Amino acid sequence: MGRVIAIVNQKGGVGKTTTAVNLSAGLAMNNRSTLMIDMDPQCSGTSGLGIRLTSTEASTYDVLLGNSTADRALRRTMLPKLQVIGASQDLIGAEIELVQLENRESRLRDALATLRYRYDFIIMDCPPSLGLVTLNALTACDALLIPLQCEYYALEGLSSLLSTVSLVRDNLNESLAIDGLILTMFDGRNTLCRQVADDVKTHFPDKVFDAVVPRNVRLSESPSHGLPALLYDPSSKGAQAYAAIAKELIGRLEGASEDAAPPNETEDVASSPSAAGASAPTGGVARESDPPSESPDSNRTSAQDPAPPPASPSDEATSNPSESSGENNGKAVAASASGSHETVKTELKN
Repeated sequence: MGRVIAIVNQKGGVGKTTTAVNLSAGLAMNNRSTLMIDMDPQCSGTSGLGIRLTSTEASTYDVLLGNSTADRALRRTMLPKLQVIGASQDLIGAEIELVQLENRESRLRDALATLRYRYDFIIMDCPPSLGLVTLNALTACDALLIPLQCEYYALEGLSSLLSTVSLVRDNLNESLAIDGLILTMFDGRNTLCRQVADDVKTHFPDKVFDAVVPRNVRLSESPSHGLPALLYDPSSKGAQAYAAIAKELIGRLEGASEDAAPPNETEDVASSPSAAGASAPTGGVARESDPPSESPDSNRTSAQDPAPPPASPSDEATSNPSESSGENNGKAVAASASGSHETVKTELKN
């Protein structure tokens, strides 16, 4: 079953659509079957992939209102591994029409029930609001990716978003996770920009992606050509940043799946002679066809290698930074944002 990820931030102009389009393209170019769903009535994600829907073609609006199945709304793109469910301006009225419908918060989740098994990733581009359309996305997804512009106001918006996530967990989607924060529109010449980026990385060491998206002309030009930046100019800094983010996301999920392996399987790997030199595979979610990587030292016998020294208490503390820094992360964000101390601390621990 594929992972459903919502690109969400109620603050506008932080790079949600740019992230959704280029991340989807990056995943598809890494041989991962990907579906992008445009939930924004501005339809920028749809046009950014070169798709123009006619009035007779099914869109996200029709899927939400039950006028069409998700299968009928699928559209192909220039990438074989990437498909799209496009948006239309009719989504503007969906907020009002959904109020009167039964199960109004879970209609998208029900519509995507059959599609989840066809794709490795489903990426949703959400509008800059926390209305019923975004609420449907939060209910249907497994996790969030939060684009965060490198400025102070973005931190204030993050606190409000985390409060909404907490409410969704309590009432609609208890397994909702946060896969990470993506720093966007970074300008290294701007001192404030650098300070915000450093602060966010300090407060969220296990959440912020290593790759930072810079301000880049090619990222702005590519939508006018109906192409993601990774196809419009793969050598541009913006395209390279999103390519790195796509690989990092795949690697994170791969590492999480390895941590969740059955105990007997983990013990077998740990007891093998090559376990000390084996490295985790990178660049994709683990598959049966991917052979385990081995270290050049894997052929040494246990008699030749001295026993590893016992881990020190400091090493054990370092190996799980999320537990030791969760409380500090929450306090720091609460101080720099809007003072929602308890909400942010709870979200970081999750």
